[in-house]
Amino acid sequence: MNLKELLGVLPFYETNSAIDKIEFNDLEMDSRRVKPGNVFICIPGFTVDGHDYVAQAVANGAVAVIAEKTLHVNVAVPIIMVSDTNRVLPMLAAKHFNYPTAKLPLIGVTGTNGKTTVTYLLEKIFQLHSKKTGVIGTIQLKIGDDTYPVANTTPDALHLQRIFNKMLTENVDQAIMEVSSHALDLGRVFGCEYDIAIFTNLSQDHLDYHTDLQDYLRVKSLLFSQLGNSYNSNSQKFAIINEDDPSSSLLKHSTAQHILTYGCKKKASVMAENINLKATGTSFKLTSPAGDIEINSRLIGMFNVYNMLAASAAAIAAKVPLSIIKNALESINGVNGRFEPVVEGQDFAVIVDYAHTPDSLENVLQTSREFAKKKVYVVVGCGGDRDRTKRPLMASIALNYADHAIFTSDNPRTEDPEQILDDMTRGLQESDGSFEVIADRNEAIIQAVNYAQEEDIILIAGKGHETYQIIGHTKHDFDDREVARTAILAKEK
Repeated sequence: MNLKELLGVLPFYETNSAIDKIEFNDLEMDSRRVKPGNVFICIPGFTVDGHDYVAQAVANGAVAVIAEKTLHVNVAVPIIMVSDTNRVLPMLAAKHFNYPTAKLPLIGVTGTNGKTTVTYLLEKIFQLHSKKTGVIGTIQLKIGDDTYPVANTTPDALHLQRIFNKMLTENVDQAIMEVSSHALDLGRVFGCEYDIAIFTNLSQDHLDYHTDLQDYLRVKSLLFSQLGNSYNSNSQKFAIINEDDPSSSLLKHSTAQHILTYGCKKKASVMAENINLKATGTSFKLTSPAGDIEINSRLIGMFNVYNMLAASAAAIAAKVPLSIIKNALESINGVNGRFEPVVEGQDFAVIVDYAHTPDSLENVLQTSREFAKKKVYVVVGCGGDRDRTKRPLMASIALNYADHAIFTSDNPRTEDPEQILDDMTRGLQESDGSFEVIADRNEAIIQAVNYAQEEDIILIAGKGHETYQIIGHTKHDFDDREVARTAILAKEK
């Protein structure tokens, strides 16, 4: 593509030399990844500023540089000055890849809890509907049956547009993605044309980033306002909103598009009635504008009823037959690290879950408590360099629902694990419940397994699907499921 043609999407920019004859082959924002023929876009990040790496980018073959700050380096390529490279990036990326989401049906899922499960339920629904799917989320990127690692729940704008372009070239029929609050606030999803936006729920999380819960909600509402303000009868857009969540009213007022609500308590478009929660699964009657169906799912817990309703409402909006929705919900066993059992023939239950917020921890512990015949043990910690205010809340919830809590490290990152644990336990009294502190997560899991007797339940919370533990800036191999499995086998011997 010609550089001047690319820059045609920008109403204003300045350049230090002629660009009419500059041809380029791709965009890049990481100087280490620049290849000959790339245009390098300088992005000022939280820890690294791309403006400091222009010389390296040009040495690697960049044919032009787009910047927002004066560069203190002489390079023999055109420099294009713009007011805000973060805002310009998604515009250029969408143009470069020829606006892929205008041709690719896209569903976005936002909320504090349940995003991953909802995306995987939708993946199953659309696969049974004979659609090739692409899923972007916390666990991985999937295109059809192929999987790729991801660094963030929602990638940056350049990588997103590149992914959507790849999905188009690989004939994906339906794209589904988790949309984090960080991505919405930082503009990573600018340029994405959503057809359906789903809200799961809102509870305390990421208050290390957002000023308060109201700001967190404001950011979540951006997904719904960004559905657009115009109407096209050939391409209707939908907001799928949890009616039972107190945030639903604001979100409904944030969109001009069609709304489908779901819930179990308040009157909603899509509802679950006659809910029967069991240790082996869940059954309920799903009522909707498209008709009613009986669901018998292997997924466990009330939180999964809401996840199934959210996915069903979105599928109904996408005109998927109810029979397909029923088959999908009844055939899926679960999602990695989401209330995932670890079974090695032991006579007690071990469940691994990603619950890392007060609300999600309460949900999974409440579910465990409902099915517990004897004691419930919980192993839980809190992440470092994250919201400190939720730490005592997590500890309090653990003691409220479990017979014994073991507080341990999660991903301490650059914080002292002992300080995180002190934040969790400071002020706790013996009367608050039975607990102990074991900073080493491996030892904490082994201890819980050694405590467990017949028909007890162990919940290992916080990391779920993760196969690493972040200590300092380094990722170390660590999988709660494998540690638990090894401990169970050692105990059985």
